[in-house]
Amino acid sequence: MSKRHLFDSPDGLVVKGLRGIVAYNPSLGLDEANKVVFDTSYNKNNVSIISGGGSGHEPAWSGYVGQNMLAAAVQGDIFASPSTKQILAGIDAVPSDKGTILVVTNYTGDCLHFGLACEKAIAAGHKCRTIICGDDVSVGRQGSLVGRRGLAGQIGVLKVMGGASGAGASLDQVYDLGVAFSQQIVSIAATLDHCHVPGRTEHGMFTGDEMEIGTGPHNEPGYKKLSPAPSPQDLVKQILTYCLDENDSNRGYVKFDPSDETMLLVSNFGGMSNLEMGALIDELLEQLATNWKIEPIRVFCGFLETSLNAPAFSVSVINVTAAAKNCSYSVDEIKAFFDIRTTTNWEYVAGSQSQRRPRKEQFVQPIPEEGKTVDEAKDLKIDAKLLDKMLRNACDELIAAEPDLTKWDTVMGDGDCGETLKTGASSLIAALDSGLASKGSVVTVLQDLEEIVEGKMGGTLGGILGIFFVSMRTALEDNVALAQSEGIPKLWAKAIKTSLDNLSRYTPAKVGDRTVMDTLIPFADALGSGSFDDGVSAAIKGAEATKTMKPRLGRATYVGAGAEDKDLPPDPGAWGAMVAIRGLKSGT
Repeated sequence: MSKRHLFDSPDGLVVKGLRGIVAYNPSLGLDEANKVVFDTSYNKNNVSIISGGGSGHEPAWSGYVGQNMLAAAVQGDIFASPSTKQILAGIDAVPSDKGTILVVTNYTGDCLHFGLACEKAIAAGHKCRTIICGDDVSVGRQGSLVGRRGLAGQIGVLKVMGGASGAGASLDQVYDLGVAFSQQIVSIAATLDHCHVPGRTEHGMFTGDEMEIGTGPHNEPGYKKLSPAPSPQDLVKQILTYCLDENDSNRGYVKFDPSDETMLLVSNFGGMSNLEMGALIDELLEQLATNWKIEPIRVFCGFLETSLNAPAFSVSVINVTAAAKNCSYSVDEIKAFFDIRTTTNWEYVAGSQSQRRPRKEQFVQPIPEEGKTVDEAKDLKIDAKLLDKMLRNACDELIAAEPDLTKWDTVMGDGDCGETLKTGASSLIAALDSGLASKGSVVTVLQDLEEIVEGKMGGTLGGILGIFFVSMRTALEDNVALAQSEGIPKLWAKAIKTSLDNLSRYTPAKVGDRTVMDTLIPFADALGSGSFDDGVSAAIKGAEATKTMKPRLGRATYVGAGAEDKDLPPDPGAWGAMVAIRGLKSGT
């Protein structure tokens, strides 16, 4: 649980946040006293849809105020329902000739205050109705009097109702659509840890390898604690089983027939990276198709309804076909309501999906590559067993060095050096296991190294090594006769020196700049003596020297100011190259 906040106190935070949120849309107005965000350009001839709840769930609900969605949103304090007075102010801000519908999640405070506001609005002459959304399947039928609590599935209800309202639907049509749609949603959340509220003491922190499934968005305990934490694949399997198993009499709230059209809605609670959310969506879609024969017609993912900074998410599956059977709109019309553009944060999660195609068509299949050929006259051949042993030893030592390389690169760079080299080493071992060195062909090994570097090793180091290996192979082929006339070390000295000269056209790095060149250049120079041992010694000495150097190139320069006053680790690129060279030698 992260307890770090830019604003450490909740005092005035909600109003200040709302003042910032309305900046993205000049049509929005803010009633600061009542914490009401409303659309000043809304159409009075359309049904006004109003939602709200506690703050801390942004962009819910103020972020959904705008054309074809909410006419107004009413915000309470953090995780607290707004008052009846605030809600009435929201109703008064966007009066409608057709009527107003209040849409809230199923929490006691929200139900009571919005319900009372609805009754008072009716008494004052408004045409007003309320829809209470509950979609959380972790709250089973048995032992629950209040029904399912509301999760982010409610945002889908707001979107479909907003689309219908914008199209000019009547109060009855919009209301019936909202009710029908809300009843066909199943959701559940999972969390890696709770969120932290500014100004409050933490509670319920997870310890060790555990997580919860069935959590709510207010730090409520989950339905079930999972310890040890399952794999992502197993977690997704559990989530979908809770949502979709119709044989579960306690949680089988929605039935899905094979021909039903569905939507998938996944909400980031605030603390998940977009990278992991993308991977989560992929796993959900894979398991939905494979295990449940469900291929959603729309997929929405992002910050839909958050919980401050919680590293958590919720998954909602919606049966659109079933919803259409219980209202006056067809499946195609419901999809059209989702596809209509808004002037709200909804667009961030919706993308452009009106024209969908089968998911498999989105993935480009790799084109089979033609087999690489080796000119025997230009190849360097050595004992196959020795070649295999040298390469494996270098790879093993690189993999063993990864933790240190990563630690050092985290201090002085972007932290990817160790993993980059480990990826390359692991890939080369896999190639050796498939017989890469079985013919003792050095050119064949270098060709494979080129592919590994180009395809699997990114970052600056990957680029440097890519140029290095392709240049070295070309130089070796062009000068292979040196192996007979002056010996193999001389050939390697020539090939490496040539590749470094080529590399100098793309990077200014030289000895003393605290880069991988501090290892490679001394190694190449020392090989000119004809002794591999001399080259290895020079590489070790060069890598060691980087401990006292001030960075002159790359990201390390940003933290290298005043390096003379600091105890610096060795340059991870230079050290990694040295480890590989030393590993080649110890494998002989």
